[in-house]
Amino acid sequence: MHDTHPVRGCSVSAPARLHLGFLDLNGGLGRRYGSIGLALDAPSTDIRVERAETMSASGPERERVLTVLARCSEALKLKGVYRVEVARAIPAHAGLGSGTQLALAIGLALMRLEGLSLSPQQIGDLAGRGARSAIGMAAFEAGGFIVDGGRGAIDQPPPVLIQSPFPEDWRVLLVLDPKAQGAHGDRETKAFAALPPFPAELADRLCRLVLMQLAPGLKEADIGAFGAALTEIQRIVGGHFAAAQGGSPWTSPPVGALLKKASELGATGIGQTSWGPTGFGFVPSPDVADRLYHSLVEDAKAMGLEIAVVRGRNAGATIAAD
Repeated sequence: MHDTHPVRGCSVSAPARLHLGFLDLNGGLGRRYGSIGLALDAPSTDIRVERAETMSASGPERERVLTVLARCSEALKLKGVYRVEVARAIPAHAGLGSGTQLALAIGLALMRLEGLSLSPQQIGDLAGRGARSAIGMAAFEAGGFIVDGGRGAIDQPPPVLIQSPFPEDWRVLLVLDPKAQGAHGDRETKAFAALPPFPAELADRLCRLVLMQLAPGLKEADIGAFGAALTEIQRIVGGHFAAAQGGSPWTSPPVGALLKKASELGATGIGQTSWGPTGFGFVPSPDVADRLYHSLVEDAKAMGLEIAVVRGRNAGATIAAD
């Protein structure tokens, strides 16, 4: 339905997400991957889309924005011309879902401008995202802790099995390496194709850890159970992907070294998001996060790393039209 008052511009803020691991890389039951994720309150991608005389983009990620804009316009058969301003962008190829969030934000803004209604799922298809995981789309839609059921025989994004609020007091310690990049594009596709077969018994173990320790730990705000399960999931998945990362479970070994120290100081649920290089650890409260931050920040600087203390985000993207 088209609005009688044309919308002039539309602003969208989309949350970063962590990809915390896979459930089943074996595929013996007819579904492959299955992902665990968490929406974060920072960093975020903040954009504004307006009607314009010529297609243009300003701010970070300009080339990427123009590509997405062209793809969405073509798929939706839009006749309009638009300008996209990116005020802030999630770091690219850092394992934080930047491409998906950017595509969904632009797709949603175009819908609102043109008075169209599509589900984030359809916007995801438009943007060509969500091939292996529905985590980014679910984070965009409603935030929280997310588990999806992997890809089956039908060609659509995986079903979301769990979407649950993240405990308000818990904090996530993000360790970022601005000098490194995770696998993406063709390199990522080749890396997945080159992985050795994944043993069924390890897939069984991952599913049991998620269903009987990780998710219950989250629901009961038991960070000990949650963290122990996540560390073990990351150990198994990281071990499998090490061959594609130069033999290490860490894309950035300095990130791994700093998180080892964080673990000794009380962080739990240690791991790497997606192909990295960003790593994470979980702590039970803002006070503990603050203490760890101050204990580690000098080491981080010396190693050329950045630390951020962030929260889980229990809401999806925000949109405002005017």
